[in-house]
Amino acid sequence: MNKKELAHRVANYSNLNITQAEAAINGTIKAITVALQQGDKVTLSGLGTFEVRERAPRVGRNPATGETVTVNATKAPVFRAGTVLKAAVNQTERVDA
Repeated sequence: MNKKELAHRVANYSNLNITQAEAAINGTIKAITVALQQGDKVTLSGLGTFEVRERAPRVGRNPATGETVTVNATKAPVFRAGTVLKAAVNQTERVDA
């Protein structure tokens, strides 16, 4: 499913038209992105948690030459699914579609 298809489903599940649903999705994505940039963790009950994890510098290899290279430290966004979402995916709990 892409963002446009998601907007159609959000519009169907709510009292929003497609334009409003797209705006709500875009606003949600922007709010989560800004929170992660500021170092905050975002927890959505029933869905899961978004957070940023630090990755330490490490030694890697160039696959073409086999040469050892240093990979710099980075930050990576991570999503950890909540128990309700995990149960729904494993079909132990039904979420109305």
